[in-house]
Amino acid sequence: MIFTSLLLAANAAGAVENISLHALFKDKAIIVVDGARRVLKSGEESPEGVKLLATDTQEEKAEIEIGGKRETLRLGVVTAGFASKGKGSVTLYPETNGHYIVDGLINGVSVRLMVDTGATIIGMNSIVANRIGIDYRKQGRAGFVNTAGGTVPSYYVKLNSVTVGDITIYNVDASIVEGSSPREILLGMSFLGHLNMKRDSEKMELSER
Repeated sequence: MIFTSLLLAANAAGAVENISLHALFKDKAIIVVDGARRVLKSGEESPEGVKLLATDTQEEKAEIEIGGKRETLRLGVVTAGFASKGKGSVTLYPETNGHYIVDGLINGVSVRLMVDTGATIIGMNSIVANRIGIDYRKQGRAGFVNTAGGTVPSYYVKLNSVTVGDITIYNVDASIVEGSSPREILLGMSFLGHLNMKRDSEKMELSER
């Protein structure tokens, strides 16, 4: 049995506000829907309209259906937006140093990101990756990157999700660099490339396509 407190925000047709996946079993899960504890077997549907399709304790995931949409829930990953909604957007203003810094989530963990349109993919150092819980040595593809201090090992990984404001992109490419550089998490084009970017003087607006 696997326990978690995976919070899932939903804008479902004015009904379900939030879902918490509390426990996962073979062909059964315990979820909390707007504060109501529900024990569902595969194929069963809660009074709120959340249907459990399947569970996989080995892969630590569950398949549900809500609002006519099939969704994959993963333990320890915060997911947002089950039902249809307007396109997300976020407006940024530069710091005093001219950089655009924004709070966000990587794999459900709170982080600060620096917008870097010159970076092909998201980049972070190994200290930050460990804090987030990314097992990059096991899951990543090893390589090297050139830094001011010389050539250092790096690992290419897939992030489960990256969220900025109400925009969430899934399965995002990232590079983990051994050591403490870069100091900031670089929000590169593997995330930004999925969005529309608009500059108006100093203001930057990111919006879903």
